[in-house]
Amino acid sequence: MPTTQASPSTFLYGANVHANGIRQHYLRYGGQDGARANRPAIVLIPGITSPAVTWGFVAERLGQHFDTYVLDVRGRGLSSSGPGLDYGLDAQAADVLALTEALGLTRYAYVGHSMGARIAVRAARTQPAGLTHLVAVDPPVSGPGRRPYPAKLPWYVDSIRQATHGMDAEAMRAFCPTWTEAQLRLRAQWLHTCYEPAIVQSFEDFGRDDIHADLPKIQTPMLLMTAERGDVVRDEDVAEWQKLAGQTQHVRVPDAGHMIPWDNEEGFYAAFGDFLGQRLDAVR
Repeated sequence: MPTTQASPSTFLYGANVHANGIRQHYLRYGGQDGARANRPAIVLIPGITSPAVTWGFVAERLGQHFDTYVLDVRGRGLSSSGPGLDYGLDAQAADVLALTEALGLTRYAYVGHSMGARIAVRAARTQPAGLTHLVAVDPPVSGPGRRPYPAKLPWYVDSIRQATHGMDAEAMRAFCPTWTEAQLRLRAQWLHTCYEPAIVQSFEDFGRDDIHADLPKIQTPMLLMTAERGDVVRDEDVAEWQKLAGQTQHVRVPDAGHMIPWDNEEGFYAAFGDFLGQRLDAVR
């Protein structure tokens, strides 16, 4: 479970930019002072129903070592949402590319979880000049002709509808029974910002978009981080991924399901090793 922060918060501010034709909201942690100035920035891309704020505890740790930006993917959190927007993978990837340009980032790494990992892969296939590393955390490996993503759509839709109506932490516990009270409260507070049609399209696109076709086009050093539990990425999936992108390192996090840092936070940080050029040990 997420640990109590023993050091001062690295949170700096939340802000918006207009990029790729929409409002993109992000949270910034760490900044560019000290040793962080010589390291690539981190662009953290959350999963299908995870507004940026729900990844704040992870960004706090990342921010101790890197200038860190956590994105609200379109249709989630405080970024542009509602009818009339394109919620497809290509649009999401274009958002990330436009965000880094709008922020003036010249050296950066993508860290994407689940849907966010697929967005990172789709963006990285264009070989953006500033991208130094890519971390794909337990990405759905479904696609045309492949086994489906093991989660079920009603789990997302039912919880979003309850949150839109108004739900408390105890009601959220039915959907996330292993989470802490603080995690449940935060999800109950923010889940209503996940626009249902955007979530439905993203979920269905897991079976329509072929991210495996993107992998051979990526030259960036890549870390594939997978969960020991949850059946999202199997051993044979890892082997295929590494065959398509031979530069990929792989690490499987023990005692964790798909929401890895919620289950084994320190194991999540340890799994990065020195891949980013700096270990994610806590600064005391």
